[in-house]
Amino acid sequence: MAPVATNIEATATRNVQTLKDENSKIFNPFYSPAIADDGDESYVHAQYKPFFPNLSWPPLEEVQVTERGLSADPEKKSLLSAANKVKHYTPTIGTELSGIDLRQLSDSQKDELALLVAERGVVFFRDQKIDIHEQLELARHFGPLHKHATTPIPKAGIEEAHVVYNDHSRRPDPVSFSKLELWHSDVSYEIQPPSVTSLKVITGPEYGGDTLWASGYALYSGLSPGFQKYLEGLKAIHSAVAQAEGARAAGLPVRRQEIETVHPVVRVHPATGWKSVYVNPGFTRRIVGIPKAESDAILSFLFHQIAENVDNQVRFQWEPNSIAFWDNRVVVHSATFDFWPATRHALRATPHGEKPTSVEDYEKQTGKVANDRQLEIWKQQGLESQVNGKTSNSKARGYND
Repeated sequence: MAPVATNIEATATRNVQTLKDENSKIFNPFYSPAIADDGDESYVHAQYKPFFPNLSWPPLEEVQVTERGLSADPEKKSLLSAANKVKHYTPTIGTELSGIDLRQLSDSQKDELALLVAERGVVFFRDQKIDIHEQLELARHFGPLHKHATTPIPKAGIEEAHVVYNDHSRRPDPVSFSKLELWHSDVSYEIQPPSVTSLKVITGPEYGGDTLWASGYALYSGLSPGFQKYLEGLKAIHSAVAQAEGARAAGLPVRRQEIETVHPVVRVHPATGWKSVYVNPGFTRRIVGIPKAESDAILSFLFHQIAENVDNQVRFQWEPNSIAFWDNRVVVHSATFDFWPATRHALRATPHGEKPTSVEDYEKQTGKVANDRQLEIWKQQGLESQVNGKTSNSKARGYND
């Protein structure tokens, strides 16, 4: 006897199709920019709300970039002497400077800021009156400004300004993303990804909406010497495809054709000469030249180290008019989406850096030896035994808290 379709079967089929239809409309907010706007034109920063102009830009070409950190006083006397207080957040990453007006920085202080950011990964300032035009002008000191192909610009029409905006009109949907994949280095798929990037929060919640940064230097330092050496010889593909497709799926324009670019897995910062792991869950897709299973395993390990190794991380609690400067070449970052239904609004300035340089190329081009940041710091502290691997106490030691 032939099977007979029942109402139960038909209902199940409809439910499956409904579920498929609903899921097809769920977009990852990391790749699909939020079109969140509560329509409040009386909002004090309404002119900086997100705007998606339908423009067409040519592909980016390689441009000359001067590394400002190389011109800085290594002791950064001009910048640090102007601060009322210098506060290091962790031994590895994050420093806050108090008592400095960013609008008043001299060129030498800007160079020293570039070096401090290169060394500490991210540097914080609070109570800053600098506006977006002044922020962009300061960013130009570090390199030509990047214009993002898919994310919003302010309604005021400043193409070089990147808008970060969320209000009560759109609630983040955890169905469409995991917290791990929110970790990223901005637009690492570009031929010349960003260097000293700045973000200023102009409106924020009373609490929540923090940003976390993780050090690529520290990630490298925490690996075994053999694995470090292996990674130094690898390259990986960084892709803009998911971000462009996410924008199109959300009905938004893509202003520049998406690209995929190959960068070294370990890059060297031109000012510090330190080695940093340069992959991120947001944009790194696979390691080239090795089996896919091996690539997947390595990237998964590195991605989990980024997200889970708290020794390598710093967390910043924003206040309105706080601004952070971080070096996209040596840190990755992630936002927290714990503040809905409050409004969080920030503006970013993003200068291009140099093409990422591998350890081999750096040493050939400069005649210098690229170094492990942690070993260099131990040398400065006189801990030669740690550098040479000859510790005075070979027993494993733990700690608890």
